[in-house]
Amino acid sequence: MLLSVDALKVVYQVKRGWPLPKTHLLKAVDGVSFEIAAGEALGIVGESGCGKSTVARAILRLVEPEAGRVAYAGTDVSHLPLRELRRLRPMVQMIFQDPAASLSPRMRIGDALAEAIRVHGIAEGSAIDDLVASTLTEVGLSPDVAGRYPHEFSGGQKQRIGIARALVLSPKLIIADEPVSALDMSVQAQILNLMARLKSERGIAFAFISHDLGVVRHFCERTAVMYLGQIIESGATREIFDAPLHPYTRLLRSVSPVPDPERDSAPTVPEGEPPSPLDPPGGCRFNPRCPFATDLCRTVIPELRPVNARNVACHHAESLPSEGF
Repeated sequence: MLLSVDALKVVYQVKRGWPLPKTHLLKAVDGVSFEIAAGEALGIVGESGCGKSTVARAILRLVEPEAGRVAYAGTDVSHLPLRELRRLRPMVQMIFQDPAASLSPRMRIGDALAEAIRVHGIAEGSAIDDLVASTLTEVGLSPDVAGRYPHEFSGGQKQRIGIARALVLSPKLIIADEPVSALDMSVQAQILNLMARLKSERGIAFAFISHDLGVVRHFCERTAVMYLGQIIESGATREIFDAPLHPYTRLLRSVSPVPDPERDSAPTVPEGEPPSPLDPPGGCRFNPRCPFATDLCRTVIPELRPVNARNVACHHAESLPSEGF
């Protein structure tokens, strides 16, 4: 398995209150486990604040996990010294949500790509320029743009540059954190097609983080649904979106735009906002918003267990009515 994440936990200390603030523990990621095989795309979906991006940063150790295990190609990197971790950095790269913010405005595009090559000793001398040129060409840009600055490019072109910066290191896995959400629809399609081609031709695996179910359905073979720091359903993408078992997954699907004039345009959704991760409810974390919640749901935390060829954290997954959300 290329990437294995087991019982990953990330906890932040948050100070609240006045005039004497108290420190509270925020469990941004609470026991998340999944695997990604070589050449596979796993979608990670959920509402804003559910912990998707924190999972991505914890995998790369941009934030240090509180507990759990992360392994690249069988190597446990959870507590690996930074010097040894650096040797594995080229294997796993990241594409960020805001392409403009991820590029230095004072650095030419060619220099940004060449810097990564030099730091990791991928090439030397004129071979660096050749690699930069070929990578820019691969993502649909002219090699001549290497001498230009980020402000001279459109949002879609900047995202292509972000992809090129990841590709120059020949990664086996790319973590894409909302890579198309800041782009126009037509540009989104171009970037998705580019990543699909790279996935096919290079065999690159993707952890694709998004709140857009349509994009995930188009790009990912498997999907993990997160809610308040936990995975509540995972499995084959088509099965999860065609016949979701967890009530929260049903909710996500019901509010996702679908180009179908026969479908009800005003789905029923629960009132109120998700509970605060600083004070999650007892039992199932979705129970305050779930129309099917019982006393069992309010008191006992459901385990992620196999149901109908997928994993679901719901006490009543096998017996829920067909209607709801």
